Amino acid sequence: MLPKLSKCFSFTASRDWVYRHLFASAGLRSVATELGEGTTMHCWVPKLQKPCKPSLVLVHGFGANAMWQYGEHVRQFMGHFNVYVPDLVFFGESFTSRSDRSESFQAECLVKMMEAHGVQRMSLVGISYGGFVGYSVGVQFPEVVEKLVLCCAGVCLEEVDMQNGLFRVSTLDEASNILLPQTPDKLRELMKLSFVRPARGVPTWFLQDFIQVMCTDYIEEKRELLEAILKGRKLSDLPKIQLPTLILWGEQDQVFPLELGHRLKRHIGENAQMAIIKNAGHAVNLEKPKEFAKHLKAFLIDTGTTKSCPTSPLSSRENIHF
Repeated sequence: MLPKLSKCFSFTASRDWVYRHLFASAGLRSVATELGEGTTMHCWVPKLQKPCKPSLVLVHGFGANAMWQYGEHVRQFMGHFNVYVPDLVFFGESFTSRSDRSESFQAECLVKMMEAHGVQRMSLVGISYGGFVGYSVGVQFPEVVEKLVLCCAGVCLEEVDMQNGLFRVSTLDEASNILLPQTPDKLRELMKLSFVRPARGVPTWFLQDFIQVMCTDYIEEKRELLEAILKGRKLSDLPKIQLPTLILWGEQDQVFPLELGHRLKRHIGENAQMAIIKNAGHAVNLEKPKEFAKHLKAFLIDTGTTKSCPTSPLSSRENIHF
């Protein structure tokens, strides 16, 4: 009965609609901002920006879209921050006609988009690939970042790590086939890599539905994004940041092993602190949401900066989607 139902009803699309309703009811609205040169960036922004509150940007990694990765956390931070949840280029509703696939380009787009919304300073949380982008924001635009959280972000990886057996995969093609799953088997493999206790017995038709709705857009462009962060990467080329930084990691991460977290802590030095969440894998934000939020709050929230203040409408160059 259910497989027949799935042909006319998408559980994934329905879940996506639920997240949209959740974000809207939390006080956010969906906005697409044209950045020029063929680039448009989508972001969930506050319906009412409170000038006295600091800004917090939640940046997603590979997989689904920003709503699915931060759906459990948005409301927890709305009382303390003006919260922004962008879709990086080639995710969600963001895209570009430019050929640049570097995380530095993603960082430039992110900062330009935030400037369009009148945000000059922000704290930033980046999960996995979002951490690569967040680190690049810290390198290129340190003046705009107050605090930085890098969650399971293998920023310190080197291309030779793949050849030396640090990862569960040994080639870029193998990595992209798993991180950009196009078959139920590959999606199951991704779930096993991402969670300590992945869901079992998930029907094939459900996985196919998820792939069809969430994993079929900009496949080649996303492969190029992966190649851009891996090819020729050397730790000696990675600039050091001087920002207050929290490195947050799942103890049993199989995508970016914990060794990369310790490597990143050594690389940044005294400006970084590290927290490890036990019994959690790469998708620590989904697998241990309460502990994930607890560490973010402890690091990000300064009660001296959160106070009541008047509200004012956002003013920006934008096209609003309802």
